[in-house]
Amino acid sequence: RKEQELDSKDAIILHQFSRPNNGVPSLSPFCLKMETYLRMADLPYQNYFDGKLSPQGKMPWIEYNHKKVSGTEFIIDFLEEKLGVNLNKHLGPHERAVSRAVTKMVEEHFYWTLAYCQWVENLHETQKMVSLFGPFSDLLKWILCHLTKGIVKREMYGHGIGRFSEEEMYTLMEKDMRTLAGLLGDKKYIMGPNVSTVDATVFGHLAQAMWTLPGTRPERLIKGELINLAMYCERIRRKFWPEWHHDDDNTLYESEESSEASKTYSPLQDFSFYSRTETFDEEGNSISQTPDTDYTGNSLFDSDVDMDDYRDHEQCK
Repeated sequence: RKEQELDSKDAIILHQFSRPNNGVPSLSPFCLKMETYLRMADLPYQNYFDGKLSPQGKMPWIEYNHKKVSGTEFIIDFLEEKLGVNLNKHLGPHERAVSRAVTKMVEEHFYWTLAYCQWVENLHETQKMVSLFGPFSDLLKWILCHLTKGIVKREMYGHGIGRFSEEEMYTLMEKDMRTLAGLLGDKKYIMGPNVSTVDATVFGHLAQAMWTLPGTRPERLIKGELINLAMYCERIRRKFWPEWHHDDDNTLYESEESSEASKTYSPLQDFSFYSRTETFDEEGNSISQTPDTDYTGNSLFDSDVDMDDYRDHEQCK
């Protein structure tokens, strides 16, 4: 297929895997992290689902003014330098250090246990979510998923975590999830009342447990005992992904004002250029001229899931 010519002059071109067919933006924690970060930073971008890896063999990667950058950490550093954005400007030195430590725990440890659950133990369900079309799509999906399974197992063994038993790996996963739940507590975001870069990382990974691993241990844990993590995921999904809706009969995470509106929805759109619909300063005042409502007609800022809902649920147990 002839490659489409891209003009990345003054535009962020985000290369990532195709959207899965279950309504979730991506089965890749790092792709979801990167796109969520762009929305948190209110940076317009264009998706390009070509499946082509970066020169370093990475996904996602970006092009900006014909400069190619791969690796989410390097992409964020690049955008901060070129465009002057900084989601961590409100953090002190200690908070920045904690934020980086949490990021590395999630990306270098928790990620591998999720990958095992997604591409090894739960491969049959994951295969259903992969989006491929054509007369041989089922065969191609089977081949793709089993190739990915082999790659994941080999890389996990090289990492070291793949040398443990399945039960031991799930023990490590649970420890990581409990650590995140304890760190979050009853705060709105990981580092406090304001969103920071680490939230894009944590959300990109926890969203896989929330919406792509039905019936598995991480899903049962996040929607059960560690429900504050589920509330956190819903909070970010509503604020930064207003067009992403999930058909879930469990309304535990739904606010009263949006539960009725969420029963009818349209599929996740692949925007040509996307910019988050609202930006707020530290006092909560609007500083952009774009619409300030989500798909329900409610303010995006006010439609966040509140921790009061979580406390009410705990009292009902």
